[in-house]
Amino acid sequence: MIILIAAAVIPAIMLLNYIRKADRLEAEPPALIRRLVLLGLGATVLAALTESLGSAFLSYVFSEGTLIHDLLMYFIVVAVSEEGFKYLLMKKATWNHPAFNCVFDGVVYAVAISLGFALWENIGYVMQFGFGTAIVRAVTAIPGHASFGVFMGALYGAAKRASLYGDEVTSKKLRSQAVLLPVILHGLYDFIATGESGIYLVLFFVFIFLLFKKAKQTVRNLSENDAYF
Repeated sequence: MIILIAAAVIPAIMLLNYIRKADRLEAEPPALIRRLVLLGLGATVLAALTESLGSAFLSYVFSEGTLIHDLLMYFIVVAVSEEGFKYLLMKKATWNHPAFNCVFDGVVYAVAISLGFALWENIGYVMQFGFGTAIVRAVTAIPGHASFGVFMGALYGAAKRASLYGDEVTSKKLRSQAVLLPVILHGLYDFIATGESGIYLVLFFVFIFLLFKKAKQTVRNLSENDAYF
């Protein structure tokens, strides 16, 4: 039991520490990071409720396994629910927080809440399916959630900067993109991952390779060029 929980939790902790160390200007308050991780756990509960209702509705309207059912399920029901709740809870906790004074802070916040979500989700999967699932998710799903968080946070941080400079039009546009881009990436991830033919397996590994590579580049570039608002 302890080994399974550790296998589920450690990858998320390692990724979060990596992102926090990349915040070269000023470490974010530990209490705020803990709160975001807990809010990520709460987002899993909210997302589970909306996904349950959305899944039931889709199954009533469309036959399961059809293209339209799967597209709506992965891009709208799942991706919008999960990324949407992450964003809403993150914004409520951080938008007006005095520690939010750099663009990269947005990345730290979004990754923290995303990994809180992934952590709880991962514990459920690992307890149900075992250690092998922990290994697979450690190199796919958990870095996936972290990557979605990187892109959400980069746009969220840029939105905060635009808002402080008085450009609310740009700020609102960036905030919309901070939800839309992770939703698209999350939907693609789930849609490709659940494909049953061999080509989907190849596409999945190509997709996550490019996703993780771009996320790492984004972290490095934002960290190196970060500045106080």
